[in-house]
Amino acid sequence: MRPKGRTELITRREAVCLLGSASVAAWLKAAHGGLNFSLLTNAFAVKDKRDSTPPLAPGSPNSPERVALIDAFKKQSVGLEQKYEARTYNGDWTMPYRLFRPDAKGKLPLVVYLSGSGGLGDDNLKQLQFGNTFGTRVWLLPENQKKVPCYVVAPQTDRGWARYDFSQQSPGPAKVLPGLGDGSRMALKVIDVLRREFPIDDGRIYATGQSMGGAGVWNILAGRPNFFAAAVPCCGSETTENGAESLDTPLWCFHGDSDQTVLVSVSRERVAARRKAGGHPLYTEYAGVDHNVWEWTFTEPALIEWVFSQRRG
Repeated sequence: MRPKGRTELITRREAVCLLGSASVAAWLKAAHGGLNFSLLTNAFAVKDKRDSTPPLAPGSPNSPERVALIDAFKKQSVGLEQKYEARTYNGDWTMPYRLFRPDAKGKLPLVVYLSGSGGLGDDNLKQLQFGNTFGTRVWLLPENQKKVPCYVVAPQTDRGWARYDFSQQSPGPAKVLPGLGDGSRMALKVIDVLRREFPIDDGRIYATGQSMGGAGVWNILAGRPNFFAAAVPCCGSETTENGAESLDTPLWCFHGDSDQTVLVSVSRERVAARRKAGGHPLYTEYAGVDHNVWEWTFTEPALIEWVFSQRRG
């Protein structure tokens, strides 16, 4: 039997990558008559302006004009990752993180980005790479920094964001447990360090993330309720949170209805639970889009304005 050293533990942690395969069965498309779920939700009468989703980019998700926005972003954002400085926080364990500091003075917002499983590790690089390029670079685009200069932090975890049971030796993904995850707990400590070090506006701290990081957004909202000014989870994998936590936090959730990694039902049920509890989440579901929904999310022209228009309290 192989000794249970750190190498074995990291191997178990990498099982988090598999957590996107949600156990909740996807809703049958026939139940919606083949219509886009987001169109169905928008068909209900808007009783509160908080229920009104900002206009989305024109064109169907896979239309040439919509895909052109994604291609343009890829070209415009090349090299922006180099504007992040490498840092570490030493707590219960060492958490690497990347920080972008804006060229502006005064109290400024902070965007917290939680990476997908492609960012797992401790090299302080992968959380800026692969699919994470969209969620880490969009805030740094010159036009966005000109409108709203902000700090951006991208912490890195080697054990996921939510809380998982890595003690089991059975194959497959680690079991999700209730409570704040190790990654989320350390990310909150990093945020608190930055709040003391830099002139960050405590009323304008925002949480976003995708896949494993989307799950982290739901987890971190529950772990520190009413702390974030807004949240943007993308295709978040399963956690024990039902979606109704930190109910007053403005939230815009995104998912692709053809996601084969995290079933779209996971986001649908969270959003439904939040609405049932009296919350006002926004929900955008893209027809024909798979797990890489972040490419559409972070190229929505209205997203940046919506995020920064939210203020805590």
